[in-house]
Formats: sequence, C-alpha cells, structure tokens
Amino acid sequence: MNHFLDIHKTDPSVLRQIIDQAAVTKQARAGQPKAALDAELPLKDRMVALIFEKPSTRTRVSFDVGVRQMGGQTMVLSGRDMQLGHGETIADTARVLSRYVDMIMIRTFDETVLTEMAEYADVPVINGLTDRTHPCQIMADILTYEEHRGSIKGKKVVWAGDGNNVCASFLHAAGQFGFDLTFTGPAQLDPEDEFIGLARKAGSTIAIERDAKKAVEGADLIVADTWVSMHDSQSSKERRHNMLRGYQVNEELMSHAKPDALFMHCLPAHREEEVTSAVMDGPQSVIFDEAENRLHAQKAVMRWCIGA
Repeated sequence: MNHFLDIHKTDPSVLRQIIDQAAVTKQARAGQPKAALDAELPLKDRMVALIFEKPSTRTRVSFDVGVRQMGGQTMVLSGRDMQLGHGETIADTARVLSRYVDMIMIRTFDETVLTEMAEYADVPVINGLTDRTHPCQIMADILTYEEHRGSIKGKKVVWAGDGNNVCASFLHAAGQFGFDLTFTGPAQLDPEDEFIGLARKAGSTIAIERDAKKAVEGADLIVADTWVSMHDSQSSKERRHNMLRGYQVNEELMSHAKPDALFMHCLPAHREEEVTSAVMDGPQSVIFDEAENRLHAQKAVMRWCIGA
C-alpha cells in the first residue's frame, strides 16, 4: 500500500515511473470513446472514495472518470456529508472508510486532515489538494511539459504571482525532477522558506526576482494561477489585485522568455487578471492539454498506490 501525499515525500524513481505510466496510458487510449474501459482493469471490483471539502471541477471529474475507465467504482462525498472532524475524529473516519473502500482521495483545507487520514487509514490515501500543496496538478504539468518539449530536467520554470499551494508543489517537483525555478511576485506572497529549502537541498537553483521581465529571461515554462480564492473577501481581492498587477502574464511578458517557452495555468483562470486571453489562447499555451493530463497522471498515481 502506498500513499501519494506530496511530491517531495515520493521517491524520484517512483515519480518517473508514474509519469511514464501516464504517458503510456494516454497513448493507449487515443481515439477511444471517453467512457471506454482500459485494456487492463487495475481497479476492477475496487471502490474509491472521493472526498471533497473544497469545491472542484477538474479534480472531481478527472478522478471519477479515471476510476471508471480503470474498471472501478466511485463514491463521491462532500464535507457536508461527512462533517470531517466535527464530531467523529479524522482517525475514526479513516478507520471506518477503510472497511468500506479500497482507496481514498481527499481534497481538503487543512493539511493535518490529509496526514491524519493517511496515518490511520488501512487503504491508500491520495492528496487531491490542501491549502499547502497540490501534487496531482504538478504531476499533470510535468507530463504536459515533457510531451511537448522532452525532459524537464535542467529546464527553467518561472512561477508568476502568488506563492500558493500549487507553487509549493512545483518547488517540491523542482528538487525531485531536477529543474530550476524562479519565483516572481510580491514579497508578501513569497512561497514558504521550507519548500524553497527542500528544493535547494536537492540541488535545484531556486531564485526570487521581483522584476517579472528579468525573471522570465531564458524561461522554458511560465506558470500562473489565480490571484484570489473564492473564499477571499472583497477587500482582500482588491489588495491582492493591487499587489499582483505587475505580474500579469501577457504577450509582452512572454516575449522576454525563450521563443519556444510554454505557458501553463491549472485553471480556472480569471482572464485579463493573472493572464490575458491572448496568452491563454495563444500558440505557447498548453492549458487544455494540462487539464486533460490530470486524468492520465492521476490514473498512474492510483495504479502505483495499489501496486498495479
């Protein structure tokens, strides 16, 4: 049994195995109807619980479809259905669910909910997102980059904007996959020192550059994310917009990167805020390949979790 909790907690050889499996799975399904079963059925007769304390489109649909394509069944549960930690402890919930299902994917707020679930569950637990990290997204991003440009090792990735949970998992991936990362954004929104330190300890060059144009010089990949969360107040949104306006990814900023640099965004995007439509819909954007690859990457993660 293997948990998939964070990229830096997973051996680099395993991460490479997952990416390679995802690429093979995607190629094998080319041209098939979306509901067609995979040739192998690694999740046949297995039940997977998908728990969502946070709203979701891509995570919910991609995990649900992936389980079904691999021959399994899903049980989708919301935080309201379960009231995680509001009565029954997380530990007891984990123990109970382990008697009913073969795997648990959880998308939650507090990282401790994820770690406690994994500690007490007798089945694999997958991190579908927490406030600190989003490893499945970055696995899809690595897959996307490599299918367009080859190995990401030694490449320069630039994160523009808020050093949030997706940025944190990119820093984890930098150390594990051997690429460099430059963060460009306001000092108030820098990524956590712990995550920067982990990547540097693993041998990656991690830089912070306040000038966005300088930051993207020589970049192979530029990544952005939303500036505000759905839970932010109006006043908080206004403050963030004021802080981040100079880090918008637009055609002028992209022109300072390598001519063949790619642009990614995990979606949903606020067009004309963190990124312009001209970039999102332009030739360097791979955002919809990136969204599709959540499906393939997560199927490979689930296979590894059950040893298939």
